[in-house]
Amino acid sequence: MKTFKTINPYNLQEIGTYEAFSSEELRRKLENSEEAFKKWKETPFQYRAGLLAKVSGELRSGIDKYAATITEEMGKPILQSKAELEKCAWVCEFYAENAEQFLRDEIIESPASKSYVSYEPLGVILAIMPWNFPWWQVLRFLAPALMAGNVALLKHAPNVFGTSLMIEEIFRKVGYPDGVFQNLIVDIDKVPEIIQDPRVKAVTLTGSDTAGAQVASQAGSAIKKAVLELGGSNAFIVLEDANLEKAVQEGITGRMQNNGQSCIAAKRFMLQKGIASAYLEKFKEKLINFQPGDPLDELTTIGPLARVDLAEKLEDQVRESIGMGAKLLLGGNRQGAYFEPTMLTEVKPGMPAFDEELFGPVAAFIEVDNLEEAITLSNLSAFGLGVTIFTENVEEASRSVKDFDDGAVFINSMVKSDPRLPFGGTKRSGYGRELSWHGIREFVNAKTVFIS
Repeated sequence: MKTFKTINPYNLQEIGTYEAFSSEELRRKLENSEEAFKKWKETPFQYRAGLLAKVSGELRSGIDKYAATITEEMGKPILQSKAELEKCAWVCEFYAENAEQFLRDEIIESPASKSYVSYEPLGVILAIMPWNFPWWQVLRFLAPALMAGNVALLKHAPNVFGTSLMIEEIFRKVGYPDGVFQNLIVDIDKVPEIIQDPRVKAVTLTGSDTAGAQVASQAGSAIKKAVLELGGSNAFIVLEDANLEKAVQEGITGRMQNNGQSCIAAKRFMLQKGIASAYLEKFKEKLINFQPGDPLDELTTIGPLARVDLAEKLEDQVRESIGMGAKLLLGGNRQGAYFEPTMLTEVKPGMPAFDEELFGPVAAFIEVDNLEEAITLSNLSAFGLGVTIFTENVEEASRSVKDFDDGAVFINSMVKSDPRLPFGGTKRSGYGRELSWHGIREFVNAKTVFIS
């Protein structure tokens, strides 16, 4: 039987071991899901909302315990772990309050005496989730999926299986019926088998573009719906008329939160030449004050990456970019899973720092003549998740929104997710949307009803 180990990335000590499910255990989980769906889909919205509201309350009351597990398993600074849980509580409240309205029958005028669209649950949904926001990325899928009347199976990243078991325990504790939400302790090689199982009706994945391509292929071969939330290499554009102090602070937060391990992080900074030197100087001043250390300490502002191999990959990408002509302005050193906050200037297309997703605390800087050049460089990316523009000329920035390939454009703000707004990307950043009414309608049957 395969065993998974969780290693604390700060001190590299083993903090948990988990045995993989046997084939028989996996079969029982799938059977439980199918049986649970038959009853769960008939429950009223009010009942589902009451349970989800209890999840929100439990997240807040147990926030210290749950946050500590996030930090120990994947290295997120403790205050950011608590903020992640607060956001999870919010998304539960949001869907508890709004799901019924989002899925109300939609009356359509036609020659019929009555015609409408009925939004009905699909059944068992498989969620494959990553380690970087181990609660948020689960709850932003799970809250709308369960409120829609679906049931869910979670295959989480192996280094956060402790978190996945905690999530399952919360749902059991607040009173969700057996089988409505189940955690799967399985390796990635079991995923194709689960997707192909006729009891599973759809799949959602948050992860790398490589993993997304594999899951899309597996779901496609089974003619099953998939939602893919994949990587990003977001442009962060600062024009000469921008509020520089705000642009620097938002840029720092957008790049360094979660130790730089976020798909929507600001990754490619495009600075108009007139303010480039001033921006770099202010950015560096703030970055050198980041405090490394034990991420369980509230004074720590930058922790380790989630695993040593991830830090090694980032180190290779930085070194290769420097070898191709990028200049190291700050940082660049690795110790174990810790990678220093780093600034690279003179970054150009063709370098890993431009072409690839740098999943860690590395900011890549590019000077541009104007917004048009920034748009061109932004769209050169294989990814299309989000972009930020900082400028006082909001009218001009608004006119440029349609010129970007991305799934989101934020003006005078870093890119961030919000339960009220749809979230998702284009190109190698995936397809489908999460959050808002768009997200809850991804895993329903939009059934046309025509009465003559």
